[in-house]
Amino acid sequence: MSITCISPSLFFCRLALTLPAILLCSARPSSTIAAEVGEQIQRAGDEVMICGQLFHTTAPVVLWTDPGGYDAYRVERRFGDIEKASWEEISREQPSLDSPNRYGIRKDQLTAEQLEQVRGGGWTLPMLQDVVDQFVMHYDVCGFSQQCFKVLHDRRGLSVHFMLDIDGTIYQTLDLKERAWHATVSNSRSIGVEIAGIGAYPAAKKDVLQEWYFPADDGGVQLRPPRRLGHLGLRKSPFYGRPDRQEPIVGIVQGIELTQYDFTPEQYDSLIKLTATLCRVFPKIKCDYPRDAQGILIPHKLTDQQWKDFQGVLGHYHVQLNKTDPGPAFNWQKVIDGAQQLLQ
Repeated sequence: MSITCISPSLFFCRLALTLPAILLCSARPSSTIAAEVGEQIQRAGDEVMICGQLFHTTAPVVLWTDPGGYDAYRVERRFGDIEKASWEEISREQPSLDSPNRYGIRKDQLTAEQLEQVRGGGWTLPMLQDVVDQFVMHYDVCGFSQQCFKVLHDRRGLSVHFMLDIDGTIYQTLDLKERAWHATVSNSRSIGVEIAGIGAYPAAKKDVLQEWYFPADDGGVQLRPPRRLGHLGLRKSPFYGRPDRQEPIVGIVQGIELTQYDFTPEQYDSLIKLTATLCRVFPKIKCDYPRDAQGILIPHKLTDQQWKDFQGVLGHYHVQLNKTDPGPAFNWQKVIDGAQQLLQ
């Protein structure tokens, strides 16, 4: 699959608004393009792909088509012995997985005619904009994106559109036209991102955090994944991560008191830019999170009617009762305020 625009007659034009450097692919008559046959079009390295078109985020992005990317379209395992990576081997070892696909078609809101159009990949951007109205935040409980893809793709037969590593690198694994398998009932209407982090824990299990966070020489806290995990696949290496807020955050999610360390500043910076980009491209994704009548974050699953009506940025725990991600440390106001500033 090409990582450039879908036609040589498409090129990037700057969006005539103040969101810095978000560019849209725009068609122009071929007679206005000074190009040569076979001329290569270079990516800047910050684009996400939507319906085969590229949109700038101003954050570092690795596509599934890039070297070192994570390709959720492929059937075989990404990691391990390549001789045992085929779907045939996977299905023998994991008979509970009944399909080689890790994604599907966003068909819940489509007419029969539209479904016939998109089943071959023929999504138009306006059609997708009419379907997608939620951006779901997850933490991966893996600690870094390489391990996240290994668990989702190789072991569980699941997928997510984006993974956000601890160094701020965004990995896109699928075109956003695809229905990734990440948030049950929200899959058809949502985009998902797995934010690298070891998660949030009740008091009886919070010792897990001590494996990942250590006192720094200056009195703060440093993120240090256990050495037993080996190579982390980080784009920035060496990378010495710290939580954005140094103290552990304690909060209530789904009625349970949980402790969690915050995500890194690099992750917040990239997530703010990604959120702004998606809210710009998908007008139905409102740049806000679920709030109660007093304007306070709702820290539990939404009612069925609330979920049906909600259009915007939400957590996995807003969708499913058995989930607590992105946890009590996730700084909703930081992300939404930052994205809204970019959208002005």
